[in-house]
Amino acid sequence: MTLQTQLVLKAFTSDPTQQRYGLEICDLVGLASGTVYPILARLEQAGWLESGWEDSASVTDGRPRRRFYSLSADGAEQARDALARSHRSGRPRRAGWSADSQLDPGAVQS
Repeated sequence: MTLQTQLVLKAFTSDPTQQRYGLEICDLVGLASGTVYPILARLEQAGWLESGWEDSASVTDGRPRRRFYSLSADGAEQARDALARSHRSGRPRRAGWSADSQLDPGAVQS
């Protein structure tokens, strides 16, 4: 798992019930949107994240609607396990996760 993916997952696991939007995550982890959004897309495709659009009634100041992301029930457990494995290994992995992971090995590279 890449360091960038670990940072994004840590942002979600720090408060697993919190919904976060993309630019908020960029600010939290200190990465550019061009790095964060592909990671979010891959994690959502793998079933670790769920997302939904902000209600248009809550949009103010003419800004576009935000897409909010949150950990799925399975995603929260898998994220904690993956982060623990990366921490135990002492370095971030570049190529993917262990064979028991449900993600494609290259699915979370940034």
